[in-house]
Amino acid sequence: MQYNPGWNNSSVNLLHVRAAGPADTLHYVWSSIGAPAVLLVATASSSSVLRVNWTRLLSPAPAGAVWIEPSSSVLYSAAVVFTKVFEYSETKAQEEFFYPTYDLSGFSWDSVNGTLNHTALTAEFSGVPATDPSGSFSNGSIGFRVTAYETGGRDRPLPSLLHTANSSKVEFVLAGVAPRSNSSRFVLEVATVEEPGVEQELRSTRSIDDEYTPTIFQMLSLVAQSRNDSSTRSFLQWKATAYGSRSPRREDNIQCQSGGLQASNWSLPTSSIVRAYFGEGVGNSYTVSAINISFGGEDGEVYQEKRYLSWSALLGFGQPPRDTFSPLVISIMAVALGTPMALLLVGGCVLLFAQRKRYSEYEPIN
Repeated sequence: MQYNPGWNNSSVNLLHVRAAGPADTLHYVWSSIGAPAVLLVATASSSSVLRVNWTRLLSPAPAGAVWIEPSSSVLYSAAVVFTKVFEYSETKAQEEFFYPTYDLSGFSWDSVNGTLNHTALTAEFSGVPATDPSGSFSNGSIGFRVTAYETGGRDRPLPSLLHTANSSKVEFVLAGVAPRSNSSRFVLEVATVEEPGVEQELRSTRSIDDEYTPTIFQMLSLVAQSRNDSSTRSFLQWKATAYGSRSPRREDNIQCQSGGLQASNWSLPTSSIVRAYFGEGVGNSYTVSAINISFGGEDGEVYQEKRYLSWSALLGFGQPPRDTFSPLVISIMAVALGTPMALLLVGGCVLLFAQRKRYSEYEPIN
């Protein structure tokens, strides 16, 4: 993990996470210059490196300021941008009333350097609006916690996402922000940028196994697929839940719903890392999609009570991890289904043996 490589000033944030394999390298470039975003680049070289022209990156025209060397080694590149946070409430007529939007490209972000943990491979981007007329952020902030992984495994905190060494986690945190009504709900807008020939697909899977995330049976994945060979390039995966506590428990669950995937070539909001890598015409030359993730139960009482919300998502390269039935659930199912079958077999054998023994005690009548 490198913080602002080649730049000694901590007034802006650029975090480079590099995972090198025997013959390839995965690059995650997180930045809060403009809207918070992450650039994902996979290369066919174990020695590929990130280059940054800081003067150009911090200028009004950042195109070409970020690149990978050697450029011929790049196999795939994409970006995920966290663009806006909406807040709304429902009126008595069941109509939705939206308050002024929090545009994340206009936030002021603290230095990531103070939160960087090279041992745990974690860091946190925390910010507040540059102007806050309502005073909602006087004691609060919006944050994005980043975690990288060296091996496969499962997170201990809920929602206990299953991860691989080819993936990273981002946690969206709304902490201490005063809602603008007694029944506020929040929505996070997430945009993706894909190369031509790659398109996004929203998948939803359900499982009866909720051992690791109690009462949550739905998993959603935003998967980038190539139109030519249908191979999966990257993914963004999350469980249909958020939590209202720093140490989440099942009772802290907050309902999480996803809107439909919207594909269009609209211009992205200010996100220098995306424009710096893909160029100024990113909205016209690349596929841009967006999805809304909404949080809040009935009347939003969970957030209203604790003023805390966290939502975790996994992003990475290749196929998203797939949960299988855990040994505990397999054992329970084996006992639940096997015991009746065993009783039937044993009972049948006993009846058969008893029947043979009973008729063997009698002699035929002449």
